[in-house]
Amino acid sequence: MMKLYWSPRSRSFTALWLMEETGVAYERVLTDISTGAQRTLEFLAVNPMGKVPALQDGDATMAEAAAICAYVAERYPDAKLAPPLGDSHRAKYLYWLFFAPGCIEPAIAQIATKMELNPVAAGWGDAQRVFDVLEAALDEGPWILGGQFSAADIAIGSGLNFAVRNFKMVPSRPAFERYLDRCSARPAFQRAMKFASGEKT
Repeated sequence: MMKLYWSPRSRSFTALWLMEETGVAYERVLTDISTGAQRTLEFLAVNPMGKVPALQDGDATMAEAAAICAYVAERYPDAKLAPPLGDSHRAKYLYWLFFAPGCIEPAIAQIATKMELNPVAAGWGDAQRVFDVLEAALDEGPWILGGQFSAADIAIGSGLNFAVRNFKMVPSRPAFERYLDRCSARPAFQRAMKFASGEKT
């Protein structure tokens, strides 16, 4: 059984939602970052960066939410969270899966800190372009790959939910609201929200 190391009200939400979407039994290991639990030797053996989420699957350990999404989606193919090898949607799936940490998260940080950066030097370009590109993709809908929900939606939806609805760091747009409504209507999303908020279940 996989062990998911998580903390309430954190980026762990992505991995919680992912695991709930698989429908597979897993163990949630509370690693409350507000108490410094991520700095214990036990946890650092799983993720030396001392961040959540982290995942243990037998002898394999890993971290980084998008990497966990990729790993779990392929580990449990019956959940249909990733287009299989050879599928024409595979390239776009990988693009959007890594767009979340590679572009959305830095763009959020740029907006939050008001950083002035050369868009040529910044790997994500600039925040305006990131959200314009994302809006255009989501406007086609219903999911980032069109009709197929995938782990890329979990990564994208988690980031948007964090930035637009939870902390209002990024101005909302109609396409974002429609997309987040679809995400939040999913039962797995709702279960993950209960865990992430620290609600007893």
